[in-house]
Amino acid sequence: MTEQLELPSIDYLALLPILIMLGAALLGVLVEAFVPRRGRHPVQLMLALVAVVAAFVAVVFADDRRGITIGGAITVDGPTLFLQGGILLLAAVALLLIGERTVERGGAFVAQAAVRAESAEDRRQAEGQNGATEVYPLTTFAIAGMLIFVAANDLLTMFIALEVFSLPLYLLCALARRRRLLSQEAALKYFMLGAYASAFFLFGVALIYGFTSGTPGRDAGVDLDTVAAAVSESTSSRVLLFAGIALLSIGLLFKAAAAPFHVWTPDVYQGAPTPITGFMAACTKVAAFGALLRIFHVAFGGAAWDFTPVLGGVAVLTMLIGAVLAVTQTDIKRLLAYSSIANAGYLLVGVLAPGKDGVAGTMFYLVAYGFSVLAAFAVVTLVRDADGEATHLSRWAGLGRRSPFYAALFTLILLAFAGIPLTSGFMSKVAVFGPALDGGQAWLVIAGVLTSMVLAFPYLRVVVMMWLSEPGDATPTVTVPGGLTAAALMIGVAATVLLGVAPAPLLDLADGASQFIR
Repeated sequence: MTEQLELPSIDYLALLPILIMLGAALLGVLVEAFVPRRGRHPVQLMLALVAVVAAFVAVVFADDRRGITIGGAITVDGPTLFLQGGILLLAAVALLLIGERTVERGGAFVAQAAVRAESAEDRRQAEGQNGATEVYPLTTFAIAGMLIFVAANDLLTMFIALEVFSLPLYLLCALARRRRLLSQEAALKYFMLGAYASAFFLFGVALIYGFTSGTPGRDAGVDLDTVAAAVSESTSSRVLLFAGIALLSIGLLFKAAAAPFHVWTPDVYQGAPTPITGFMAACTKVAAFGALLRIFHVAFGGAAWDFTPVLGGVAVLTMLIGAVLAVTQTDIKRLLAYSSIANAGYLLVGVLAPGKDGVAGTMFYLVAYGFSVLAAFAVVTLVRDADGEATHLSRWAGLGRRSPFYAALFTLILLAFAGIPLTSGFMSKVAVFGPALDGGQAWLVIAGVLTSMVLAFPYLRVVVMMWLSEPGDATPTVTVPGGLTAAALMIGVAATVLLGVAPAPLLDLADGASQFIR
């Protein structure tokens, strides 16, 4: 007699944001197949923006839903909804930058991805052919993968989500309209190192599965509840547990751009199309740290005594490398890359802070930093010369005298990165350092404060160059932004100011959403 197959229960309303983004990505593929080339850009951009807004509305209406669905694969709880909402808000701003086509004729993306770099055809497409619209379904697939990643309650589901949002990013990094060789080199480095990181993650899953097999009264598994029970009850060798945690951490810390797994970040940030760089700096960071929070607070919380010193050392190393190497940079995109690395170290302090306050502070930091970094890259897209974006720092000398308004906005953003009071950067650091200090991790806070002081130097150096240097013949102009870039820039700047002056609403929201369900 055959056994009757019992399907898992599925809460479709809780999964609606994910389903909307996946559906939009599939529709985007069909648009590429059936809509004439001339009409694809507005259709694709509108489809992606409508999908993101609809998914965000679905997140808002799912605020009262809590539970585990799809046979234990997906968790819907406070951190899931907060992080999904943050990803969607930041993705909407990033899509505005991706969709801009007036700052540079044809947009920031190559017209034909298969054209040979530095060829005559490549030079012709760089002069103004409409950019490829495949970037929109790739971006929506990446967003969908991030939404799954922060909600995954199963290590295999988390791995699948990791690949769903990573593979589109590898492609997107190679699609820059100008400096094609640099863009393709960045994509290849990101892909190769990302493949290694994914392999480490998957090997870690296998070791954790082996460790859970020794739990009395339970079958082996890689869902987070089974892993949490195994941490406290398993009779298997603890070597399996610690090796599994280490390998899983490598995969996640790579995406978070934490040292010593950060080496891809400066090259990829510099070579990728600037809108994609902003998208990765904001949204990928939310996804990576969302997964780190869930794994270390839900699955491995019982082993915190064992992994906290090691991850704390990683946090200090990350802050130190990001701050010190930022001082030596001569390219604004590489400077922002090392800034992102340092911020990954500060976020790790929040991840390691015990209790829900650390979770809330980390989630606040992720959203606040995301808006600021998107605004920063929006300004980078505007500083141009005949060859495209002028990213060498020497070219920014005297910019404050030629374009005082945009120089003032960029100064505000840099001050926020430096953690100056009345900016979102200051409140972000308070939000993660406070719980860490209360949790007895003063050494991490001291390292964070000292490296913040070092990191302030490269930011202030750029400010001094813009305002106190005389503009020269090589000083580029700031292009008048199109409506989409202007909207993205204003949203990012407004969030940077509001979250510094009046952070209480978002802090309260993060605090109310900081409880994981198990």
